[in-house]
Amino acid sequence: MTSAANPAPLWQPDPERIAAAKVTRFQAWAAERHGAPAEGGYAALHRWSVEELETFWAAVAEWFDVRFSTPYERVLADPAMPGARWFPGAALNYAEHALRTAEDPARAHDAALLHVDETHEPTPISWSELRRQVGALAAELRALGVRPGDRVSGYLPNIPQAVAALLATAAVGAVWTSCAPDFGARSVLDRFQQVEPVVLFTVDGYRYGGKEHDRTKTVAELRRELPTLRAVVHIPLLGTEAPEGALDWSAVTAGDVEPVFEQVPFDHPLWVLYSSGTTGLPKAIVQSQGGILLEHFKQLGLHCDLGPEDRFFWYTSTGWMMWNFLVSGLLTGTTVVLYDGSPGYPDTGAQWRIAERTGATLYGTSAAYVMACRKADVHPARDFDLSRVRCVATTGSPLPPDGFRWLHDEVADDLWIASVSGGTDVCSCFAGAVPTLPVHVGELQAACLGTDLQSWDPQGKPLTGEVGELVVANPMPSMPIRFWNDPDGSRYRDSYFEMFPGVWRHGDWITITDRGSVVIHGRSDSTLNRQGVRMGSADIYEAVERLPEIKESLVIGLEEPDGGYWMPLFVHLAPGATLDDALRARIKQTIREQLSPRHVPDDIIEVPGVPHTLTGKRIEVPVKRLLQGTALAKAVNPGSVDNLELLSFYEELARKRA
Repeated sequence: MTSAANPAPLWQPDPERIAAAKVTRFQAWAAERHGAPAEGGYAALHRWSVEELETFWAAVAEWFDVRFSTPYERVLADPAMPGARWFPGAALNYAEHALRTAEDPARAHDAALLHVDETHEPTPISWSELRRQVGALAAELRALGVRPGDRVSGYLPNIPQAVAALLATAAVGAVWTSCAPDFGARSVLDRFQQVEPVVLFTVDGYRYGGKEHDRTKTVAELRRELPTLRAVVHIPLLGTEAPEGALDWSAVTAGDVEPVFEQVPFDHPLWVLYSSGTTGLPKAIVQSQGGILLEHFKQLGLHCDLGPEDRFFWYTSTGWMMWNFLVSGLLTGTTVVLYDGSPGYPDTGAQWRIAERTGATLYGTSAAYVMACRKADVHPARDFDLSRVRCVATTGSPLPPDGFRWLHDEVADDLWIASVSGGTDVCSCFAGAVPTLPVHVGELQAACLGTDLQSWDPQGKPLTGEVGELVVANPMPSMPIRFWNDPDGSRYRDSYFEMFPGVWRHGDWITITDRGSVVIHGRSDSTLNRQGVRMGSADIYEAVERLPEIKESLVIGLEEPDGGYWMPLFVHLAPGATLDDALRARIKQTIREQLSPRHVPDDIIEVPGVPHTLTGKRIEVPVKRLLQGTALAKAVNPGSVDNLELLSFYEELARKRA
């Protein structure tokens, strides 16, 4: 799937855009102050950023004026992975930086947040008001006995109160963790019980798809099953009174108190994120205040090119790392757009309408949404004023080539399309957006600064132009400081460092082209290996889902006890479509011609739906386990799946094949 040697780019930034990009200005400044290369563009800057890792990160801290209340002794005291020690001696506070714009009298009354619900009418919250709420709430948390290191949890949708609660938690030096309210009680408890929160912020319900969803019973169950809670804060999104024993949001944010920002060590925990946990309890991933601060300054300020003039919208929920990433847009003085609702209500074009009404300049969504718009014959530029949108970014899964072309044709021909790839594990991107580089169809623009991204063969040899394992050969500041309840670090080591000791293996197949661009092929733990030829499942999905009859698909490669290899393709059909011999033939022909005759499936099987994790990723490994005969209870953690009933189909199929 690597591109031809030098295909014409789909998009090329013009000289004015390159000159105005913040990464261009950073490079010129770093050349003058820190010995970065003045010539050679982004490729030279990236090479310097990984070869001179300490100098690069010191430059990032200086460029973004990071406020160290005590100075650091050195940038990287220990580069070992896992266990890298960044900026020892330094103290700072993430929330202080996120609210810094409120200190500017010229900006204090500008919108820090734009809240949008399913009415699609934006409601602004100013920098000064957000800062006031955070100050009041941080004082209340301290009064409740919350101390640095305590955990504070949120069972909240993507609303301004969630942002204020996160920032107040960080201001106190406590540790934030959140789940979206569409998660059931078991899913939430699988996560929160691990970290033992002392405060829980909740809503009474939420609105989605034009309906109200009551959550009072779930909240009552969470309160019963989280014995460490000292306080519950009720946010009446549906207008109900606070239940007995709970505090009301309006009461805990009523004060007008100057925020006090606890100065914590650089590696002090900021938040806990969770892996999807499809085959066991979700991993509780701990990231640091300083590591996230520096990584997000770099990612949002240089790669996403965000600044005070921007409006930053990403469709996400509080249960996905992209929400934390979105909130960090505040670091760059950017107005952050929070949408709480269905991505396709009242119609498939909903997200484009939100981009129009909020004046979004960077609009982030999922590759799946882009492809759904293409199939639904949505015409964004025709139907909406998207003149302010400079960049459409996608993540969650690789954006297929047809998605690039559709965005170019249907949004703007001068559109910067940024397909990005990273992970919850680092709460950032390994590769993706670079405002000064061309965009080639089906490719991520480049590896990110400070990220020593490589593609390795099984022996640890770097590859160019060939599919290999995604590895990161140098530490990143936002890599986890640890997993919760992993005292000897064994789960952490096993997760990333077992295959290549001392080098981060992420579990994706990638190709790095000779131009330095990146192609993602899907998860390496669900690789299709036919007669020694490996292929990522994402390549199959891209080809098959071009067919209008296919709504979604799932492909599994199964090593069988007799040495055989069974590769079924499961298809969820579009309304009105029928899986007859003609469609089966077209599917096989598509894969044979566009990908490889070796990867034509052995069987094509219609399914009632494709199961996903709670953050929308297709579940491949648990389905593979079910097909190998593993019992459902052992193959998957029920609390991690969006629709558990769908898995019974695969379990039944395994019984029939046995």
